[in-house]
Amino acid sequence: MAQCKNPDDAFVLAAHEADPMNVVAVIQHTSGEYLGLIEDHLEGRRVRFQYYRPFAAGKLPDPTLPADALILLGGGPWGAAGSRDLPTLEQEVELTRQRLAEGTPVIAFGLGAQVLALAAGGSVDSRDLTFEILPARRTRDGALNGFLPESLTQVVYMRDWPRFPDAAQTLAEDESGRAVAWQLGDNVFAFAGNPGVKLGMIEDLVMEFEEVPANTGEGLEKLREIQGVIEDELVPLMTGLVQCTALMARPRAAQELDAQLI
Repeated sequence: MAQCKNPDDAFVLAAHEADPMNVVAVIQHTSGEYLGLIEDHLEGRRVRFQYYRPFAAGKLPDPTLPADALILLGGGPWGAAGSRDLPTLEQEVELTRQRLAEGTPVIAFGLGAQVLALAAGGSVDSRDLTFEILPARRTRDGALNGFLPESLTQVVYMRDWPRFPDAAQTLAEDESGRAVAWQLGDNVFAFAGNPGVKLGMIEDLVMEFEEVPANTGEGLEKLREIQGVIEDELVPLMTGLVQCTALMARPRAAQELDAQLI
């Protein structure tokens, strides 16, 4: 009988390779939403990623796991303002708070941005599950080392809305002046939508949950039309994210292995 792999295999393998690789811990909240287009950008830079799926009877990353970054994904109809809270909300907020305290880079999308906001001392505003395709404008010329596109598209399929503390910098706003991208400190970033979104991810969310926004059909058609635009915008955005989170620096897992051998 085949043996199940240890969920930390990506970290073990990355540390023991001749040329150690960085590894990112990714917390996934639904079957439908994953890293999407971002996977190719990480793989192209030899950055491994390990998904953690508490919704599928999986566990959250151990606080001592030597992750080079933590990514918090969106959650479809799950929120964090009280009406339909993510089941693992408290545990994820605490885990994220620990990562922030130790200086580990954190990247968050959608519901993940709400978790990050709470961990950073912010709050979450209540709102209905909404599907929006938001044209946005960069508000800081040097955002993501200057690689955040001047104009970008945020595809938001989310209940509730993150409210970050005053210390957070707004990197982009939608046409109404609402912040849709944020930075905390040097290496923590959040987006209202997943910048690596694929059409199939939203379609899968529609099939995964009974609750669906009223304008979903129209939104899917628009997303189909602009999928290429999103792919193009992601190229410089990922260059900036990788630089600002040092995901091509000496891997943490390798550093800890070296320390154990000394």
